[in-house]
Amino acid sequence: MSNVYNVAVVVGSLRKASLNRKVALALAELAPANLKLNIVEIGDLPLYNEDIDGDSPPAAYRTFRQQVASSDAVLFVTPEYNRSVPAPLKNAIDVGSRPYGKSVWSGKPGAVISVSPGAIGGFGANQHLRQSFVFLNVPCMQQPEAYLGGAGSAFDEAGKLNESVRPFLQGFIDAYGQWVEQHKK
Repeated sequence: MSNVYNVAVVVGSLRKASLNRKVALALAELAPANLKLNIVEIGDLPLYNEDIDGDSPPAAYRTFRQQVASSDAVLFVTPEYNRSVPAPLKNAIDVGSRPYGKSVWSGKPGAVISVSPGAIGGFGANQHLRQSFVFLNVPCMQQPEAYLGGAGSAFDEAGKLNESVRPFLQGFIDAYGQWVEQHKK
């Protein structure tokens, strides 16, 4: 019997009905038995400021850091803003990486899927996030890369995943399950 790994899912969009949140929830339903996906909310994190991150950091910082630190792996689901990651996601990365030397990201097997109604599927955000993984010491699943373009048609009016998208997401999350298994041994 394989282990079950807790995966912190960080959604780059703050909208409750965002396409990225819908994809994250769909991935949680499709996840193989060895993964348990949990969305870690980032919307209440104050902008990172070392001045308020002293002996008594904000409660939101402490909660976020604890949730990520207690996970076995991390999965990022993000839109693209101006060819990069959204500001709330970058802030969450910064909060989790501080104080220096105590990053909650370090060593956690990671993956990224970018989701966009546009044709290129958030390529810029996906690649920028992968650059941050190097500094964060997050070993990143290289293949399959996951860019979900035209995401506005990925769900029907009731919010149900379109059957034409299911195999793509299933392949991605199954590969990630294998990646986590290999990197947590």
